[in-house]
Formats: sequence, structure tokens, C-alpha cells
Amino acid sequence: MKTDMKNNFIVEQKPLLAILSSMQPICTKRTAIDATSSIFFQISHKELIIKSTDLEISLQASYLLKDSDLVGQQSFLVSGRRIFELVKELDGTIECSVEQDSLRLVSGSVNLVLNIKNPQDFPPFPERIENLMQFDAKILLELFNKVAFLIPQNSANPALNGLLLEFTRDEMSMTATDGHCLVQARSSTYKLDEEKKWLLPRRAIFELKKILESCHDKTIFLGLCSNQLVFSGDSFNFFTKLLADPFPQYQTILDKKDFVPACVDRMTLMRTLRRSACLLSGQFIATTFDFVSAQQLRVSILNKDVGNLEDEVPISNFDGDRLEIRFYAPYLLSGLQVFPQETATFYLKNSSKPIIFESIEQHYQLLYLVMPVAASNGR
Repeated sequence: MKTDMKNNFIVEQKPLLAILSSMQPICTKRTAIDATSSIFFQISHKELIIKSTDLEISLQASYLLKDSDLVGQQSFLVSGRRIFELVKELDGTIECSVEQDSLRLVSGSVNLVLNIKNPQDFPPFPERIENLMQFDAKILLELFNKVAFLIPQNSANPALNGLLLEFTRDEMSMTATDGHCLVQARSSTYKLDEEKKWLLPRRAIFELKKILESCHDKTIFLGLCSNQLVFSGDSFNFFTKLLADPFPQYQTILDKKDFVPACVDRMTLMRTLRRSACLLSGQFIATTFDFVSAQQLRVSILNKDVGNLEDEVPISNFDGDRLEIRFYAPYLLSGLQVFPQETATFYLKNSSKPIIFESIEQHYQLLYLVMPVAASNGR
């Protein structure tokens, strides 16, 4: 069915659905402003611009129109959830017509009409982005994947609910901690002449990760816009407000001075840790790691309610004195899962200092630190 109404424009279902899908976590979050549940449409003769915001994170996407008879520019609001759910059930080409108070969607034999609203109540979007640098999109996504897993969701310390992004003249670093463990990715490929430090909310990182996973952009620009950080691709701008709480001072805890290195097969250690975790039964019980010699690590755990485990894990290059140290197995396991190498290199000093895993890749260095468990806290 074809309409004869003015102000027609044509879009393809798949790219429009991808844009609307990426905006659902934003437009469905409740805010103090009712208009944020709507998505902002701005249509010109050649381009469709779509915006969504929840006052903390915002996304703007653009879509080039191949067939449009619009003269001038039109803007309106439409229910974000409703248009997404309807477009999801359409196929192929969608002919859209803007009428006085409605948006008509025609696809095949389907003729849908959605009420639209005046855009004046929609929160203004940031403007005048100052681009600072550019990333390789694949590397940026990989760095996020290596670090984001550790960001707590609802920590009592608000500063822990974010990812610390730092730039110096020599390198960039991404750091996250939950208070028990710390992960950091460093890259000398990306740097700024002026030192910068931003604390990005967890939610912003995970929404940006989804965008990077679905987009085909090879380059992502990092910029500033007022008090927000902006990540931009060819067809999108992603804005996020920043956390104001001070991130913990972590630099001294990563100092490996007088630590002794060693190596272990990563998958072998992970299997031992999984077996140890099976005996926890929801309890916080430490696993004992007894570094007997340069080649031998004994691992044991006792849960009086469930059972016990004793295992031996081959290690290499350990040149320290015999050391017994206790860790909570899930903490070790979660970090080892993001290391790419078959052999894991780690550093130890004594029973009160952390274990530090390290991996040096082509574009970055990865560090993962776990604090030991005091003897009085385990069983």
C-alpha cells in the first residue's frame, strides 16, 4: 500500500530497528521528565536524526534518507518503546508519512498510525563537541571487555561504580575495582599532551559496549561537550555524564617491587579454581595456595558443611621462599577469564600482599590484582 500524503520518507526496517534497539535502555528508564520516554525524530530532505536521553546518558544516531520529499525540517516525539515494538514486527521497506499529530508507517499490507508530540519538552542535547583523539574501534571494545567486568553495579562507595579513564603524555589507562580486586588496561598507543582523568558510570560503559559490538565503524572519536564525555562514530554520538566521586588511590598497590614472578598454565589453574568454587555453597571461604617449590603449587579448601579439596598445580619460574597465601577462588577466576594467553604470569611477595597477574599484548598491557584473605576470615 502506498500513501499519497505529503512529507513522505522511506527507511529500511533493519537499520532503523538497530537504532531503536540501542535506544531502548535509555528511553525506558524512568526520569523526572516524562518526555524522556519518547524518542526525538528530526527529519530533513536527506537525513533522519534520532535522539534519546535519560539525563545521564544520551544517544544520537543519523540515517541517510535515499527517498524523501520533505521540504525543510520537521521534528516530533514518539513513544520510544512503542515504535521499537512495532518496527520489530515489520519487514523490508517502511514508508513513513508525517501528519499533523501522527506518524504513519506503511510496510506491505500493514498501515500503522502512531500519535506524535511536540518536541519542545524534550531535553536539549549537548552541542559543540571538542574532539580530543581517535581510537581503533576494535581495540577500544577489547579494552572495555578486559576491564568492565569488574565494575560493581551497586557498591556503597559510588566511586567504585565506574571505570576510571586516564590519559598522560605517555599512555592511556582504564581501571576498575570492586574493593577486593583491581583490573587495569594500559596502552601507549593512546595519549594526550595534557593529563586528563574521567570517571565513567558503569551503565554508560555497558551501553557503549553494545553500540560498539553492533556498529561497523572502524574509528571512534573521543571528545568533550560541556561537562560530558562523548564517543562518536560515523553515524552516532554517545554522551555520558561523569561521576564526581574521587576514585581510590590505587597506584601504590600495583607496585611490584620485591615481588617474585612465576608462571602457570591458565586453564589448569582455572579448572582447579572452579572445583574449589563448587565447594563454597554460597559461603565466603578462602582457598589456600601453598607455593611449595619452584615447580609445585598445592591448592586446598575445607568446607565443613560440604567437603574438601586438595589439588596440585604445576608452576614454573617461582624463585621465592615457600609461601602459603589464601584467596577467595571466585575473585581469581573472574579475572583469569579475560586473559588471552595460555600461560599466566603472576607476582607474589608475602601472605599479606596481593597476587598480581600480568599480560602484555600487542596494543595494551593488562594487570589483574586480587587481595589475599586473612586467616581469621577463612575456614
